[in-house]
Amino acid sequence: MTHRPQLLLAAWLLALAPVLHAQASAPAAPATPPPSASGAAWTNGAGVDIEVRANVVYRTASGQELKLDLFLPAGRHRGTPPPLLINIHGGGWVAGNKEAAVLRLLPYLQRGWAAANVQYRLGPVALAPAAVEDVRCALRFATARAKEWGFDASRIVLSGGSAGGHLALMVGMLPDGHRFDRACVTEGRERWTSGVEPPLRVVAVVNWFGITDVADLLAGANAKHYAIEWFGSQPDAERAALAREVSPLHHVRAGGPAVFTVHGTADDLVPYAHAERLHQALARAGVRHELMTVPEGGHGFGRAVVEQAHQRLFQFLQPLLQRP
Repeated sequence: MTHRPQLLLAAWLLALAPVLHAQASAPAAPATPPPSASGAAWTNGAGVDIEVRANVVYRTASGQELKLDLFLPAGRHRGTPPPLLINIHGGGWVAGNKEAAVLRLLPYLQRGWAAANVQYRLGPVALAPAAVEDVRCALRFATARAKEWGFDASRIVLSGGSAGGHLALMVGMLPDGHRFDRACVTEGRERWTSGVEPPLRVVAVVNWFGITDVADLLAGANAKHYAIEWFGSQPDAERAALAREVSPLHHVRAGGPAVFTVHGTADDLVPYAHAERLHQALARAGVRHELMTVPEGGHGFGRAVVEQAHQRLFQFLQPLLQRP
């Protein structure tokens, strides 16, 4: 049973060989680091080139073991350590699972990155802000193991779609020492001898149609019941304050991580205005950002849009991932 996730990944990769081969025939965006192989050649070798560590427990909360799946390139301890992608699934904070999002990792794995696919507590288990706390702890857990896992802790990128996009933005934008960090385990002797929170660094966030103003979804014309469920029966005054605190719009700051957003103008689950307002705020703060608008795009896109988005994304990331 311990080999089941590896076998499933291998089966997915083999099934996608014709797709990846077709992708390889199109002009490729620059990648950092360069992939060792592309298309069918990469697919055929992925089973031996990528180490899979499934269901690594990074935290226990609300009586639940929270897990992440690791995908680590072979030879990562030789030469230049690769960047790390931390991927966060969507589902309105009340549904979804990490396994459904595993294929989102493929563009990064093909380019030689390490990747972590993260589970977090959903609304039926723990209300807001539990999901934010969990993914923040996952970032801290991974950062503390950069040397062991063989990735570059100065080149961490967060990515997610919808509620996962919201969590990626929140976790990347929070300043060091925020209260959402307090329940995260501190590694080593410092857990017993120090009260200082270890610093965290995220170089960029990839935001696929993520929520940026949670309060906008709790009441009024844009209210969505998935957001209402995530807050539950909290008193209105507390709910309003917490909605602001878990909204990426209110954590934009100079020096924050770069943000690449993809959002459709006809999205009926997360209003397109969320992307516009975020990028106006990023511009005012002087944060590197790019908004890819998909005209008439809904909550999710077809293959052509996703291919174009990844080409633009890796061009956006290239200068950010260059080592001194």
